[in-house]
Amino acid sequence: MAMSLAFHIVFAAIGIGMPVLMAIAEALWLWRKDEAALALAHRWARGTAILFAVGAVSGTVLSFELGLLWPGFMAFAGPIFGMPFALEGFAFFLEAIFLGIYLYGWDRVSPWTHWLAGVMVAVSGTASGIFVVIANAWMNTPAGFDLVARRAVNIDPIAAMRNPAALSETLHMTLAAFAAVGFAVAAIHAHLLRKDPRNLFHRRAVAIALSVGGAAALLQPLSGDMSARQVARAQPAKLAAMESHLQTETGAPLRIGPLRIPYGLSLLAFHDPHALVKGLDAFPPADRPPVAVVHLAFQVMVACGLAMAATALLGGGLYVRRRALPDVPWYLRLVTLCGPLGFVAIEAGWTVTEVGRQPWIVHGVMRTSEAVTPMPHLVVPFATFTVLYLFLAVVVVVLLRRQVFASPRLVAPDQS
Repeated sequence: MAMSLAFHIVFAAIGIGMPVLMAIAEALWLWRKDEAALALAHRWARGTAILFAVGAVSGTVLSFELGLLWPGFMAFAGPIFGMPFALEGFAFFLEAIFLGIYLYGWDRVSPWTHWLAGVMVAVSGTASGIFVVIANAWMNTPAGFDLVARRAVNIDPIAAMRNPAALSETLHMTLAAFAAVGFAVAAIHAHLLRKDPRNLFHRRAVAIALSVGGAAALLQPLSGDMSARQVARAQPAKLAAMESHLQTETGAPLRIGPLRIPYGLSLLAFHDPHALVKGLDAFPPADRPPVAVVHLAFQVMVACGLAMAATALLGGGLYVRRRALPDVPWYLRLVTLCGPLGFVAIEAGWTVTEVGRQPWIVHGVMRTSEAVTPMPHLVVPFATFTVLYLFLAVVVVVLLRRQVFASPRLVAPDQS
């Protein structure tokens, strides 16, 4: 399941971010008749279609795995958090319908209708991701039911969707998707722009993608603060593992590698420098997450996020100073190096969320050991799906390379 999620989450994030870039590019064409933006909209739409198709395959596999690998979990939780999954399916079908209109509607519907179809792809793609994350947030902060004799009664699906972690998790994940996709796309076109500095196609692509990714990266620390405070309230064991905080103390310091900031953890987690922060010693050994994995993943996520935010801030400073796209070679090289960081941060953040909740699959209600299938010989489907994902990954890389390197060369004037 972890392997399947690690593969699918890349395409889920792309399904959130790419349609936004596509719609912005077409809006520039409608507004300014920018030929490069129109070419980008066409090219990005084809790439979005390829990635959407692969994401649909991996998402279908995940839906089967939920029932096959976690029968105890689905028997208990299905009636409670089934609604966000149903809504996710509805959003997915809307996304597929409007993507079809967008791909095949060029010159068949009016320009503004076509653009609105692209906007609906972006809206439904984002909604699809939000509904899935709401379900995951429920697993971290279960709500909307009463537990009687280990059975869920008085179920309220709306209250389950409005669980305490829903807002912070959905906001954090959505911004992460925009940052990851924006920087990945900007990195590809920045690399090609360094080789061909006057190519207007790549200049427009870097400008759009870096604007979206940079804005999301700069907002991400704010959502991260919201998420950290939510974790501190609802999942103190996870917070202790994230920070490798071993002993309960007031005025807890923040440790970043060898650096120790007095009162930092109490201030970040509770906005009170003298707040009590529970350490791992406050929990029985059987209720503690795997500290090494969670702590390392959290450090990787934070480092990647800070690197992208710093790059975005630097790019904004260069733009203000030069009143032009920050296209100096060293900055384009920096953007290129930042390309994979967003997806690394997403994988690390998802690891923090899932592994940090252990040993619970539904926090405080059901343990993972109670939910997993007793079926043996799972190595066979595991190997099969691994081969499938590797094959799909190769297909995606080959098809996207053809899209990128077949891009048109539109020459920009000197001060574009």
